[in-house]
Amino acid sequence: MSGLLVTPRWKEIPSRLSSHVSVPEDTWEPQEPPPEPSTEGDLQLERVIECDEEVMTCRFNPSGTLLAVGLLSGVIKVYSVTDGSCVHCLKDDQTVIEHLPVTSIRFLPNRSDSQGDLFVATYAGGRVKFWHLSTQSCVHALHEDRQTLVTTFSPSGKHFLTAGSSQDILVYDTETMARVSVCQPSASLTVMDGHYSRIFGLAFHPQSEDDFISGGWDNTVQFWNIRHPHSLRKISGPHVCGDALDIDAQTNEILIGSWRKEENLQIWDAYSCQKLQTVPNDYRGASKVYNCRWLGPSHLIVAGSDMNMCRIVDRSVYLTRGCLLDLPGGVYSMDVSTHKNSTSPLIAVTSSQSVFLLHPTGNIVL
Repeated sequence: MSGLLVTPRWKEIPSRLSSHVSVPEDTWEPQEPPPEPSTEGDLQLERVIECDEEVMTCRFNPSGTLLAVGLLSGVIKVYSVTDGSCVHCLKDDQTVIEHLPVTSIRFLPNRSDSQGDLFVATYAGGRVKFWHLSTQSCVHALHEDRQTLVTTFSPSGKHFLTAGSSQDILVYDTETMARVSVCQPSASLTVMDGHYSRIFGLAFHPQSEDDFISGGWDNTVQFWNIRHPHSLRKISGPHVCGDALDIDAQTNEILIGSWRKEENLQIWDAYSCQKLQTVPNDYRGASKVYNCRWLGPSHLIVAGSDMNMCRIVDRSVYLTRGCLLDLPGGVYSMDVSTHKNSTSPLIAVTSSQSVFLLHPTGNIVL
């Protein structure tokens, strides 16, 4: 995994017998295979897409008809959500030679149908590429001198951000591809107004073109404005290792997931930076969180490793309403299709070499 993520794998149970004891061959019992993934509660499995190699990231296109999947090798496969068929395979000479993971995918919002879907992908080697889906071509490319681990667009798509293994969050103009500012810590040794380790999470406020938050390995979530070089305030404590930051536009509550077993899912107030709630672990056990987001006004969705599960949680009582269980590996990525014409949200959850497509069956409204 190139040191990007850590997740448990199924392990054989070691024999308790010493090596010098002779045991008749017919007394050995075969190992039981791991359980198959399944759902419980208000969550229905629609389809499993097999990608033939480790899946690192995924994203629905704005219409919800396609799912772009970034792989360990640097290849991006695009699947139809209707039948699970692979309709595009995106790679070029650079990605083939470097053979490094796709770390993040984001579709440009507010594109007209006539223009076709356009998305930005980041790679562990520092590549940042804009892919035009219908022509399967890379239309813009940048190279950053670091591992680029995450990207996101402002709500209008006017700007996009990148972050990764350096302390800098780079702000680009989407139309010109020019770097317009750098958000970074100051030289002060007494004020922590930026990050001092890897950054894995970025999220704009849904109603602001300038304000965003970030999180990473230094156990802080930082609040920024793209016109200001240093962070404006911070939350201390969360250990963010994936796409685990989301802001509710109506309540200004921030959902934060941490890659740890205790206090791994928390709700904070965006203005006061006060913790409002620690969401309890599922009764089956604790998961280290890689991904979380709000799911409409009354639910949230969270996934990670150790328990290798994805669950939908009721925001009013903080109980699990639906769950995808017994996945073959940690959930590095998930996404929710929120197209306005959809009667029910479609959820994509990645684990090992597979993508699981699911529908909530309860009263979940986006």
